[in-house]
Amino acid sequence: MSADTSPKQRLLDQLRAQVDADLEALVRRQRAEQTGATHTESRAEHAKDTRATEQSYLARGLAERVESLSRTAEVLDQLGLRLFSEDDPIAPTALVRLETLDEAAPDATWFIIPAAGGFDLQNGAERVRTVTPVSPVGRALLGLSAGEEVTIRTPAGERRFEVRSVE
Repeated sequence: MSADTSPKQRLLDQLRAQVDADLEALVRRQRAEQTGATHTESRAEHAKDTRATEQSYLARGLAERVESLSRTAEVLDQLGLRLFSEDDPIAPTALVRLETLDEAAPDATWFIIPAAGGFDLQNGAERVRTVTPVSPVGRALLGLSAGEEVTIRTPAGERRFEVRSVE
């Protein structure tokens, strides 16, 4: 099945806007570092003066991050959202709602996206976190269906959830 579901499309649009904003800020910072590294005032004043070298390393690292984020934006632009039925297993582009089985952990909603994991989005009052299929959370969720339980290892320890819905 393939369909453009409105809530997921709004989430994807939010994600794309966040990626664009991050990319714009990185490009500005990378250009500033590159300019600083090549500016005449950055020339070494003595043998131990490494300012220009350090700035060029930083500019190179930022340029690599810009390239990576640009590829992420391209993936998001080409992404087709899948419509899931209540019996479908979790797969990329699923919006997954989990109910906690541990008192200490809150319920969670995850949007499984091939790129751009770790972003926080809003679906009305609901907080949605993006996760990639290759991340530990993504790997733990893939293939599960509504009603199944899962234990996910997090930095705060293991958390137990039940899959409430897959959209």
